[in-house]
Amino acid sequence: MAITGLMIWALDCQWGAVPPIGAFLNPSTGFWQNAESKHLLPTENLKLPGLLDEVVIKYDDNRIPHVFAKNDHDLYYAQGFLTARDRLWEMDIQTREAAGRLSEVLGTKTLDIDRYHRRMGMTYGAENSLKGIMKNPVSKMMVLAYTEGVNGYIHSLAPKDYPLEFKLLDYEPEDWKPINCVFLLKLMSETLAGGSDQFGMTNDLKRFGPKDVNDLFPDYPFNESPIIPSGTKWNFKPLPIPKPSADFTAQMTEGIRTKEIMPGIGSNNWAISGSKSATGYPILANDPHLNLTFPSIWYQIQLCSPTVNVNGASLPGAPGIVIGYNQKISWGVTNVDADVLDWYQIKFKDKSKNEYWYNNKWNPVKKRVEVIKVLNQASVTDTVLYTHQGPVVYDSETQKPKGHHDHIPVGDALRWIAHDESDEFMCFYLLNRGKNYDDYRKALTYFTAPAQNFIFASADNDIAITPNGKYPLKYKDQGKFIMDGSDPANDWHGWIPMDQNPTVKNPPMGFVRSANESPTDTTYPYYINWRFEQYYRGKRIADKLGAMKKATVDSMRIMQLDNYSILAQDVLPALLKYLDTTKLHADQLTAYHIVKTWDKHYAEKSEGASIFNKWWGKFYDTTWSDKFYSGSIYLKAPSFDRTEKLLLTEPNSKWFDNATTPVKETCADIVNIAFTAAVDGLLHKYGQPGEKWQWGNVKETFIDHLAGLAGFGTGDFPAGGIGGVINALRNNNGPSWRMVVQLGPAVKGYGVFPGGESGNPGSFFYNDMFKTWNDGKLNELLYLNSATEQSGRVKTTLSLSPER
Repeated sequence: MAITGLMIWALDCQWGAVPPIGAFLNPSTGFWQNAESKHLLPTENLKLPGLLDEVVIKYDDNRIPHVFAKNDHDLYYAQGFLTARDRLWEMDIQTREAAGRLSEVLGTKTLDIDRYHRRMGMTYGAENSLKGIMKNPVSKMMVLAYTEGVNGYIHSLAPKDYPLEFKLLDYEPEDWKPINCVFLLKLMSETLAGGSDQFGMTNDLKRFGPKDVNDLFPDYPFNESPIIPSGTKWNFKPLPIPKPSADFTAQMTEGIRTKEIMPGIGSNNWAISGSKSATGYPILANDPHLNLTFPSIWYQIQLCSPTVNVNGASLPGAPGIVIGYNQKISWGVTNVDADVLDWYQIKFKDKSKNEYWYNNKWNPVKKRVEVIKVLNQASVTDTVLYTHQGPVVYDSETQKPKGHHDHIPVGDALRWIAHDESDEFMCFYLLNRGKNYDDYRKALTYFTAPAQNFIFASADNDIAITPNGKYPLKYKDQGKFIMDGSDPANDWHGWIPMDQNPTVKNPPMGFVRSANESPTDTTYPYYINWRFEQYYRGKRIADKLGAMKKATVDSMRIMQLDNYSILAQDVLPALLKYLDTTKLHADQLTAYHIVKTWDKHYAEKSEGASIFNKWWGKFYDTTWSDKFYSGSIYLKAPSFDRTEKLLLTEPNSKWFDNATTPVKETCADIVNIAFTAAVDGLLHKYGQPGEKWQWGNVKETFIDHLAGLAGFGTGDFPAGGIGGVINALRNNNGPSWRMVVQLGPAVKGYGVFPGGESGNPGSFFYNDMFKTWNDGKLNELLYLNSATEQSGRVKTTLSLSPER
């Protein structure tokens, strides 16, 4: 089946010319050479150039490497070597994507993607970050050693050894460069901090005016349960807040469509103090929600040298552990979604665009020439204009591909934190070696972007959380709309001091947590953003932890699978109240009784979840579609939170009236219209209520191969969860790494990601952990204290020694 799917994909490939099939099928050098047995050699010895001393790697029963080096250089060299051995093509294609270099190997089909990333300044930002890294001897050592290790593996390969995807696409791996490590961080910044509401919001302002926009898009939500507990006192003297610029409404935004910021997608983390755990020591849990792919976005590894012994999840292509634990501390992250990407409308002097108006004078435009190599074609040269804010992503309509990147305005400059010099690797170097709360706080000072809610727990019985990053100092709502690029008052005005980022340590309630919601209450003196993820997951986590006593690791595991909907708890009683059951036919009445008695859990076999989800979706769309979705102008629609407030407190609001009908609709009318449409839609697609209405069938859940290779993913599988519950599994986005760590005299970690350690589809270890993840279980993470420690789970020993 997999081979059939692969051949279909190859012959119908949208990425360029079909590779030489004969070479691909060659039994000596083709994809047959990628088959890999579950039963591996018990010992293996390799000599590699560039190592300083011997390195010992113990592979456990999930093929997770446990690395023991005698110095830090060799530790990161080995990490690079081992990661490349398992994930080389993943590392290559992701860095090519970020760098705007896909067309070199995939042809003209990816030229627009490459142009977009070049014009967004991804390479420009990576070059700046690399400068910061190379100024720090420690970070420089990490990146250079990791790069040496990757190249040590690449140089050992013969064509028959190339990973499958290189053979399929008919290209060779190239030498790894230090900047490639940085591209991985830029790709993460694009994923987590690359969206914008400014175009839709600017159009809303033009369409509806300030009064309605302020009503529908408040700066603080109707419901909230902030990360830093309400009432927390800020023990610092804030910097003066910049004054807003003169009123300005950007032009030329009607045809712009923003990159969607999807509600309900995010991550969870929490930590409980020893007062709430069965052992008397803290427990920390984290499950970052990202796109789910084979191979996984994470690579599991233990790194041990005289300076460190750390275990957890790394990013393939970057040194160190991003989420994990050592003997003394554990940490995890969720996205803050800070406003660190702004657009400025630029006024050019003339058609030459050599000068732009700023601060009452004409200023020179800098030009950066980007040369994009294209497979079997001449290279494409692209000139990108830069103002002091950043790149003018598209300075003419002809540069903008039709139907793509509609969220990018023509003639606007981009100011983005991902363009700035930074040194995130030093943050993880220090966290990996941290021993206490002070070490945690010091490490965070090195982290710039994308801003993360760093959660912490220690064997000293401390817990803490810090929504942390490099935040620009702004006036309130600066960046909520497109800004005038000629006014210096709209520039970023410096930075919020790192020690004034919101944080809390050992709160009286005995836990800390985050789910991408508002970092603080309204008393925090600085502006971070006007909108965050809605409170549903965060409140459920707080409710569960607040009631928890004598908690165990299994308590945390079960909680990560929780499917209870706070949204349904909030709105379902009101929806049922407004529903006129006398007008329902038999099947609609059956659906009514199902949803009325539903337990509000998005469980795999729940029919009520399917009915409620469709009903709420129809209610939302019916309320707003005639105002925000009609016509060619892109408008941002209000949030679920604002819609909930409308339902619960404003039943006669003007917003319920559909202007396209002769009658004046109220909340009750919309509720009934939505229910009928939702149930009739289910009836049409799935027949009468029954097994086919179960949530696991109605909801599409799947994991694809990173390149979309047919047959190399999971296909659809039944599962519970949705974006707004703790188990935020939706389509192919969800818990990319579940981890629970029990601190104490002897730390114990548990974790799993969907897939396997190997990126080779021919390996048993390509997807061997998927079933564990899908069953809601965790693997106990092997944590060895030395290379000589005995464990029945160690299956293979690999020894690396210097090539003399």
